[in-house]
Amino acid sequence: MSHRIVLPRLMEIGAGASQQIVSVLHNLGCKRPLIVTDRMMVELGYVARISETLAKADIPSDCFADTLPEPTAASIRAGVEMVRQGDYDSIIALGGGSPIDSAKAIGILGKFGGEMRDYRFPRDVSEAGLPLIAIPTTAGTGSEATRFTIITDETSDEKMLCAGLGFMPVAALIDYELTLSLPPRVTADTGIDALTHAIEAYVSRKASLYGDAQALEAMRLLAPNLRAAYHEPANRSAREAMMLGATLAGIAFSNASVALVHGMSRPIGAFFHVPHGLSNAMLLPAITAFSIPAAPARYADCARAMGVAAQTDDIDTANAKLLDELRALNRELKVPSPAEFGIARERFFELRETMAKQALASGSPGNNPRVPTEAEIIDLYETVWNQE
Repeated sequence: MSHRIVLPRLMEIGAGASQQIVSVLHNLGCKRPLIVTDRMMVELGYVARISETLAKADIPSDCFADTLPEPTAASIRAGVEMVRQGDYDSIIALGGGSPIDSAKAIGILGKFGGEMRDYRFPRDVSEAGLPLIAIPTTAGTGSEATRFTIITDETSDEKMLCAGLGFMPVAALIDYELTLSLPPRVTADTGIDALTHAIEAYVSRKASLYGDAQALEAMRLLAPNLRAAYHEPANRSAREAMMLGATLAGIAFSNASVALVHGMSRPIGAFFHVPHGLSNAMLLPAITAFSIPAAPARYADCARAMGVAAQTDDIDTANAKLLDELRALNRELKVPSPAEFGIARERFFELRETMAKQALASGSPGNNPRVPTEAEIIDLYETVWNQE
């Protein structure tokens, strides 16, 4: 059985990679980009740095900076309209996963029209939108190297998974120096998000030998450096390892797909406005415990790659250490429970059935080594609520 591997056409990786934007645009034959970002990137001066670099090379650019942390179909409409009315030949996505996801959607909708719901899974979006150059500023989603985007339908509070070649950036500039200013909370949430990508890609029913190599190396980079990046924000070696690990995890899950954690995470984010990485972190220990019986050897490999189990540990010992580590990581990185985040118990339990249906509809739970029923997902939401 063969596996199709999809990657950006061009990747620049390392300190200062973001400053290669002019040569990348030249290589792609693009002369009129639209920068898609958020207000924080403007305030931090990152947008000015990019636009000034472009201006010095006589490349005109405009900026759409109104993307939201959890993008909705409504939040990207103004950006789509800019593309439809403008003469842009490319998009530069600057920021974390949300601006990059927004840019992917804007590139497709701006060129082909329609509504975001028209492009959601199970549709395979193979149409090529405007060429997208992704410049990530967090070590988390790996969106710079994935064929996915997540946009919320604000009319139904459903996080829509959209997938296909059309959402894969043509280029990615992966510059870890852009993460040095990240606050600890963002570092923690995006870091656990990346670790979740790597684990789920490795245990996915769609896993391949190629994806396995990316996922295992991502875990080797992420797990030993996440605490250092959280406690020492200026630790350049830890930041560099986290950035590369996040990208490798993105490559892994883009080609193997994510699984139950992500399927259950998206409805929590949509209904309760929990940042995506944080809702993954809330779920990861309980979902891993549920899934281990169906793929014990694969999860033991994860524990060894993360450095929490020895090569000589048997499978059961390695998996016990993996669960201990995931719980300890949440404690040290101060991941709140749903209640501590401020979610009302009554509302959470009231929505469990709806969230379970949305999780299954996304397709992600079907990739899990232990494929859950709707009733099991409902029970897992309760488990997550009650866990310490």
